[in-house]
Amino acid sequence: MEVTDIGNKEEGRIWHRKPTPGKGVIVTVVRTAQPAKTVRFVHVAFDTTGDSFLAGDHHGNIYVFDISRNRFRLVQKTGQASTALAFSLRRTTEFLVALSDYTIKCFDKDTKQLVSWMRGHEGAVSSISVHSSGRYAISTSSDTAQLWDLDTFQRKRKLNIRQSVGIQRVFFLPLSNTILSCFSDDSIFAWESDTLFCKYQLPVPDSGPKISYKAFAVTRDGKSLAAGGRSNLLHLWCLDSQQLVRVVQMPTQVRTVRQLEFLPDSFDGGASQTLGVLSQDGMMRFINIHTCKLLFHMGTHDDAITTVAVSPNGRHVVAIMDNGSINVYSVQSLTQELNKPPPSKVAVVSGGEADQDLSNLKVKVRPDVVHRAAKSSGRRTQVKILRPPVGSTAEDKENELPAGLNKKRLVALLKAFGEYPAKYRMFVWRSLLCLPENHAAYSSLTDKGLHAAYLTLHDKYPIKSHKLQRGLQRVLSALAHWAAIFGEVEYLPLVAFPFVKLFQNNPMLCFEVVATVIVSWCQHWFEYFPNPPLNILSMAENILAHHDKELLQHLMDCGITSQLYVWPLLETLFSEVLTRDEWLRLFDNIFSNHPSFLLMACVAYISCCREPLLLCSQKQDFEYFFHHRNNLDVGAMIKEAYRLMGCTPADIHPRTMLSDFTPLTKGQYPVFNHYPEFIVNYQSQEREKIRLQEMEYLRERQELSSLRADFVRRQGEEEAYYAQQELLLKAEQQRRNILAQEEGKLTQQREKLAAMKRELKVKELQLLDATRRRFLKHQQDLRASQIQGLDQEISRKMDLRERESAAAVQDLEVRQMELEAQRRRLEQHLLKEQERVGQEVDEEVEMRMRGAEREEVGHTELLHSTKTKMQALEESLADVCQLGLESDWQREVAERLQQVDTEQERKRERLAELHRQTVAEEERLADTMRDVAGKKWDEVMSTRAQLQEQRQPLSVAHTDGQRQKIRSPCWTRGLHQRPCTTTTVSVGTNTAGPALASNSATSPKQAGTNMVCLNSSSPSESTSTNFSLDRGRAQLDSSERELLKEIRDLRQKLAARAREGSSASSQSVHTLSSVSQ
Repeated sequence: MEVTDIGNKEEGRIWHRKPTPGKGVIVTVVRTAQPAKTVRFVHVAFDTTGDSFLAGDHHGNIYVFDISRNRFRLVQKTGQASTALAFSLRRTTEFLVALSDYTIKCFDKDTKQLVSWMRGHEGAVSSISVHSSGRYAISTSSDTAQLWDLDTFQRKRKLNIRQSVGIQRVFFLPLSNTILSCFSDDSIFAWESDTLFCKYQLPVPDSGPKISYKAFAVTRDGKSLAAGGRSNLLHLWCLDSQQLVRVVQMPTQVRTVRQLEFLPDSFDGGASQTLGVLSQDGMMRFINIHTCKLLFHMGTHDDAITTVAVSPNGRHVVAIMDNGSINVYSVQSLTQELNKPPPSKVAVVSGGEADQDLSNLKVKVRPDVVHRAAKSSGRRTQVKILRPPVGSTAEDKENELPAGLNKKRLVALLKAFGEYPAKYRMFVWRSLLCLPENHAAYSSLTDKGLHAAYLTLHDKYPIKSHKLQRGLQRVLSALAHWAAIFGEVEYLPLVAFPFVKLFQNNPMLCFEVVATVIVSWCQHWFEYFPNPPLNILSMAENILAHHDKELLQHLMDCGITSQLYVWPLLETLFSEVLTRDEWLRLFDNIFSNHPSFLLMACVAYISCCREPLLLCSQKQDFEYFFHHRNNLDVGAMIKEAYRLMGCTPADIHPRTMLSDFTPLTKGQYPVFNHYPEFIVNYQSQEREKIRLQEMEYLRERQELSSLRADFVRRQGEEEAYYAQQELLLKAEQQRRNILAQEEGKLTQQREKLAAMKRELKVKELQLLDATRRRFLKHQQDLRASQIQGLDQEISRKMDLRERESAAAVQDLEVRQMELEAQRRRLEQHLLKEQERVGQEVDEEVEMRMRGAEREEVGHTELLHSTKTKMQALEESLADVCQLGLESDWQREVAERLQQVDTEQERKRERLAELHRQTVAEEERLADTMRDVAGKKWDEVMSTRAQLQEQRQPLSVAHTDGQRQKIRSPCWTRGLHQRPCTTTTVSVGTNTAGPALASNSATSPKQAGTNMVCLNSSSPSESTSTNFSLDRGRAQLDSSERELLKEIRDLRQKLAARAREGSSASSQSVHTLSSVSQ
């Protein structure tokens, strides 16, 4: 096994030594970017031919490996790892790459250019499926699947699903327009790709364990589906009947199926029988789905496989290994044991030990011994050994075919059944024709590209299938490069087409089959080129004359020659007059017999159609007959051909003029020169001359067309120029006439306008004079009405003022009584509120202090328990010392005790510091509350004094008496309120009491005689009317409003201060308790 390190090369050879036949692994490809650093390959994908495959590594580099040419090439650097690849597009040089950024890009491998960029997925694209035509593609992610048109690179449809049901895979069925969608709930739907109509749904198996499908594979004919998942069971579905036909159980080593791939075979007609199963252990086991036998396997536990790609032609398998390398396997080497022919069932009688080496198939035949009861003898039964006849060995060697087949036995089988088994027909043909499979020689022919003679083949022979069209072009071009005459033969596409259609998946085998047919069965066809092979047609005519003179005479009487009734059958190889099955059956016999059998088949076809031909008389009828299918028994025709082969005289028998079958040579194809070279060369020269003349004619025609177009363009431009000039002159003259007319109209309009202006000016002056007179009269009337209105307003206001004065006096008396009652209620409520707030603060502070004391007690108990623990530790230390423990343990215990003491000391200091801070904070809070309360009471007293001063002018005589009566109770109440407030705030302090007392004592002195108590009553104030109603009432109302506002503000501030003090006390107590803990 050869290992190739591509490194950082952009192109080179895949292997440097020719792979040894018989080994499974052809070559192992690795990529080392740096020393001791391997870049892993992540995905591979084959093209439609199976000779090249794409490979993408983890760094985003895309390589093309051409196995047939032994070359690799770096075609793109994407810069990010790929998640899926597709290389089977209609344009063979383009490929699709799904990247890790959820986008899909299309590149050209030859130009290395970006063709298109497709976006739309919201998750990583797990797979890309391309239609067999190469025009459409389906990209699948975990949440959606999208259908793309690869001609326009536009999204046609999008499959959306519920989040609970994920998509496993969506792909096209081969050779059909059906899309298969597989979901995570094991449901499988089939859709029509054009209309997206749901064709059917495969029933989910009810019985048995749930497999949870993860891997799927479809045969090339699109009739069978294999599905596997998290189990060692495989489900085989028949898509025609939509039924589960078989459940295959893999060995016990298989627990999960990662990937399924069918192994194509050139001779199975698309119904693949070998299925590759990649399991979780990294081994890929290939089984026969009909016999359920394990055929062979790839990979080992040490060298596990990650993913696999199988070539469409079934020749190679590319596997990405667990270490990131690529292994290229040869299917022929892996299936070498399986491709051996089965042992012959024909027993050959051997001649004893001397002849044992004649054949491996020789066996000894022993007759059965019959024991009779009546006659018993002691004689021993002798074994009779029969020798083979002389000469049989040489004959067997002549009939031996490649792959272990025997031509004589195949002919016997063919005569018995009339045809070869369809399953093994291609294998038998390949053995009968002894195809050399010269890969290098065929590659050298295909490397020359399409031949010039077949570049426009689709114009003359339009084929609906593009794949079939390209295959036919490729085979014909290879034939034309092999021999120059095949570029000139017009009927060569008719000869090659049935084989191209039959071997469309293997172009090399198709080429070799067509070349073998031309060399052996088309002998002497090209000697009269470009005319039909008159010598071959004469042979057929002689055979027909010998066996059916009447029919030949009828044809001659109608003017029909062999070019009309033999040559159409030969140049199409019966493909126009026979169906596919009939054609295959006929060529089973043609390939198994001498090349002259083809001419006998033509004569047999004419003889079997004797009756219809005798009824025809027109040339058109004969032409139609030999170019269309007719009702014919192919079996009878083949029997007739065999009869003609046996009873035709030797002098006219084609066998004497045609050589025996000659296979193609190995290594290089033989030289084909059985044609008049001078005619072919002359025709090629004439064709080249015609091509050059045609190119010259096309060039001159193109130049002439360009000159004509230029002349037409210039003539059109000149005509347009002159027409434009004429239009401009006409337009200019017309504009001049219009301007003259407009100028005349404008002069008339100006004259009319001047006259109208004069008339308007006169009218305006008249109107202004009338307006001025009317305005003056209006002003006089307005002034008179205003004077009258003012007189009425004065009289009305005088009456109103008198009524308002009387009502104001009454309202003032009522207002004074209401204020007096409200003042008493407010003072009572204020006293109650202050007492309640003080009690709440006392209770809160007391509760906090009790909590602090409890915390202190707990802390003391904690200290006591700590001391107890310390004593216990000391006692344990003493015990340990008494027991003679080592000094290290004693030192450790001592250090722990010291740490505990240090920690306790630090906690005590912290507790004391917090206690001092709390006490200082409470003192500061109490001082602040006292200052605020004193200021507010001073403001209240000053406000009352100002109110009293405002009331003094009203009743001077009664003020002194009332002041003496009120001073005593007010002073007493003031002293009562201030100590209460001080006591409420300064609980827990020792220095705040004297300061508060001094402040209370000085407050009445500062107020002096201007202090008025709110509880005072003045009956004389309500009856006094010695003040101005207009000014005193307004001042009294404003003073009352300000007083009520200040009382409300004072109540709110006192309540807020009480709450702040309570919260500060509770916070300090909480801090103290937390520190003690």
